[in-house]
Formats: sequence, structure tokens, C-alpha cells
Amino acid sequence: MGILGLTLLAGLAVPTTTASATTAAAPTVEEQRLDKAVPQEILRRSGFDTVAPDFARALDRARSFAQARRVVAREGSALWRRAVDRAQGRGPAESEGREALPWKGGGGRRAGLSRDDDRPLYWARLGMTREVRAWEPGFGLSEERRGALLDELERTSRGQADIRYPARGKGIKRILVTGFDPFTLDRDIRISNPSGALALALDGTVIETADGPARVETAVFPVRWQDFAQGTVERTLRPYLPEVDLFTTVSQGRVGRFDVERTNGAWRGGFPDNDNVSRTETVPVTDPATQPQWTTTTLPYQRIVAADTGRFPVYDHTEVTEIPAGGAPSGGGTDPVVRADGPTPGSTARAGGGGDYLSNEIAYRATLLRDRLGLHGTLPGGHVHTPVLRFGSGNTDPATGTVTDPEFVRNRLDIIAQVRAIVTVAADATFRR
Repeated sequence: MGILGLTLLAGLAVPTTTASATTAAAPTVEEQRLDKAVPQEILRRSGFDTVAPDFARALDRARSFAQARRVVAREGSALWRRAVDRAQGRGPAESEGREALPWKGGGGRRAGLSRDDDRPLYWARLGMTREVRAWEPGFGLSEERRGALLDELERTSRGQADIRYPARGKGIKRILVTGFDPFTLDRDIRISNPSGALALALDGTVIETADGPARVETAVFPVRWQDFAQGTVERTLRPYLPEVDLFTTVSQGRVGRFDVERTNGAWRGGFPDNDNVSRTETVPVTDPATQPQWTTTTLPYQRIVAADTGRFPVYDHTEVTEIPAGGAPSGGGTDPVVRADGPTPGSTARAGGGGDYLSNEIAYRATLLRDRLGLHGTLPGGHVHTPVLRFGSGNTDPATGTVTDPEFVRNRLDIIAQVRAIVTVAADATFRR
């Protein structure tokens, strides 16, 4: 299946009961991984190991739900800004004054993680959400209100509430880019997601285009099916798509290559998410009666593919998997067919160019939202898959390997730089007068 067939989300359902008594919630599957050695090492080496304890103390000082919500919003936003600042060279790169740790299996001292690392944000956020689930305030907290606190924390700590552009009169174009959390953590808990790393690296930056400067704003999404079903993509993007000049969703895809995905499909293939939940179904959206089986990119893919953007090749990826028109999607009919050149008329989606996981789904949802807002002909937008982020050749076994190595860092930095170049090429093609 490769990491293309995977790419991202589900599991943070907001309960609807309203019991007044405070009852702590059990940690999620995702949160339970926090106590393993690798997440703890990543948090220590980045200096993010104090985030959850400091947050818990601030939360304990809240004397009402309103105060708690303000604490959550403030601390969630602070975590996002801290991760962005770290990635962009502001603030300390690592824990200062803490005991250095010996490298596994050898001498030397373990330094802090490189600034481009997205994993401290991911694990620190999970530490915070686990604290919210376990919190038992004296004033009583219903399940519904605990869910509201968790939702606020997710939005603010992912940059979803931090998207801010200059006023239109400033003459600065607007670009929106999204990334994802790490995933397949039971396969290798050390994993990083270059799309999350590039979101941190690009947030709030300005790139020079053929038509002048453009401000890039970013956000990161979870790898959980349920969050997508509850509309996290649409809630985040709807206020901004009518205002931006270009957008692209980004995720990790195939080994050794970038892909600009031409077509996105309305199908979930069931690969487990970060909470080990599976979903095999049509992508659930509002107004399903008007839901198309396919959406398409409006990015200038020909210009992107032709440009020299970095060391990885970039492809216009057109392949999809479909049930041809006249087949029976619910069984007993035509088997799914792989089409190298995109879907045929009247077919039913079984995989878009980006597969049938959450990378395909975010691309489908974002481009469907673009189309439902009447922006198909005016707003360039689509999905880019990055190469798989790989550890060095001597560090591939998660049971014996280290959490980072020079090749791992170089690969991630090269992917980040190439996405920046791809976005610049797309902007030049779009904005040039």
C-alpha cells in the first residue's frame, strides 16, 4: 500500500450528554502512546516536556468553565506559536539546562532535536489533550463541555485559529497551505510528517512572486476519520477560501517523488487512523444528494511539473481507481478498475490520485468546498504529496534505531524547501499579469 494509500484522520467525537457531575475521560489510543520511550525522548530533547505539566497547573487554577476555556485557548495558541517560532529559528532550539542523555549504544551526548522537527508539537498537544480528559474541576464539567474544551485545544494548537492575512489594500497576495500530524505510529513511533514540518516552517512567511509578495498562512490537521466527518476541514477553510489567492493541502505520499494529484475521490478505504479506527464508506459531507464522485485540482500542475523545484522529481499524477458506470458499488457488480488517465464518465470513486485515506479526503473536501463556494474557475487549489520521509540507511529499525539522524534531517529540510519552491511556482503561474 505504501504511505500513499495512507494519509490521514479520525476519533475525537464530542459527546452529547450533559451530566453535571465531573467525570474524567479515559485517554485515547493516540494519547496512550505518550508514555512510550520515544515520545518522552522527543519531548525532552526539544524542551517541550514542560508543556503539559504547565498547562495542567494553569487549568487547575480555573474556577469556571469560562475561565477554563480561556486557559485552553491561550495555551493552545501559545503551543502553536512556540512550535512555529522554533521551526523558524526564534527562541531556544532545545531544552536548556537539562541533563544530556547518552546516545543509544555508544558514547557522546544527545543534543536537542533540529528546529525543523514537527514531532514536539504533536506529542506536546497529546499531553495537553490527555490533561483535559483527566481533569476533574470542583465546579463540575459535563461531557459536552469537556468536548468543547478539547475542540478549542485542537483548533488553537493546530494554527486553525491563527490564520491572519494583511488587509487587502496592502497589495500582498494570500496563500493557504495545510499539513498533517505524524501517522502509522504503531509501525514506527519515531515517525515525522514532512507536511506538518513544512506547515511550521512556512506559517506567516512571505514569498516573492511574479506579482509581488505573498503571505503564507498554514494549519495542521489530525489523522482521525471522525474529525473529518465532523467537518474540521470545512470549518477551518470556509472563512478563508473566498479571501485567498491560492491554496494547497499537503501530505506525505510516495517514496522519492512529489505528486500533484489531478483528481480526488469520494471514498474512504478503511486504513486505520491514529486512534486505530477504520472507516470504509463514501466520504460523508453535507448535502450528499449533490455530492460528486470526483473533484479536480485547479493548481497550475503543468507549470509545477516543468519547473526545477528541487532534488525530488515532481509528477502530474492522474491515476484513479473506479467502478465504471453501470457497475454495482455495493457488491455483485463490476470490480474496481485502475485508470491511468483519470475517471471515466459516470463512474464511482474507489481511490483518488492520492489514494483512499485522509490525504485524498482533505483534498476532496477542500476542492469540493471551493466548488460549492463557486470558486472553481477563479481559485487555484489542490493537493500535493511529498516524498516519504525516511531515516538513514543504518537507522531503519524502530526497535534499535535513534529518533533522528543526519539523513533524516536533510530529507525533511529538502522536502520543506521544495514545497516552498512549488508554492512559489504555482503563485508565479497564477499571479503573473
